[in-house]
Amino acid sequence: MSFVATANPPAKGTEATVRNDGFWPDIDREQLRADIRLDGTVTPDRLHKALLAAMWSVNDELRPWKLAQIVAGRPTLQDVPADQLDGRSVKVQQYRAAIYAHVQGQLAEAYRDIDTLPQGAGKEARVMSAIETRIDSFNQALRWAVADLQDAPRVIAALL
Repeated sequence: MSFVATANPPAKGTEATVRNDGFWPDIDREQLRADIRLDGTVTPDRLHKALLAAMWSVNDELRPWKLAQIVAGRPTLQDVPADQLDGRSVKVQQYRAAIYAHVQGQLAEAYRDIDTLPQGAGKEARVMSAIETRIDSFNQALRWAVADLQDAPRVIAALL
């Protein structure tokens, strides 16, 4: 039997919502923490920094798409025509999925620390491989969410 230590998440109401630029939705840090199951080992400051970096990156990548929507008379993502699932715009859900995947990828990168890995019998290589696979899956989820939001294909392939 092994013991896994976890830290309690910050108290409710202590993590402010991060305001976005007006077109993209604001991101509630407490909801993000609950949705991606983060405990207190990810500090509020680290989560805030990872969230800002995700928003900068995703917003920048989607800037041309956003401008096309604004020119078309849609001042917010909520105004972009989309199916509604569970009473929410699919486009808003896809945006949040992109942000969440970006945050998870960043945190997985930041928290991989060789000093905490098991030693001996090749365990270190197996653990590092599993971490790399996890990071790759977050990056794939990010790429798919960004493509889906733009109604673009997830894969672009050409025969050479």
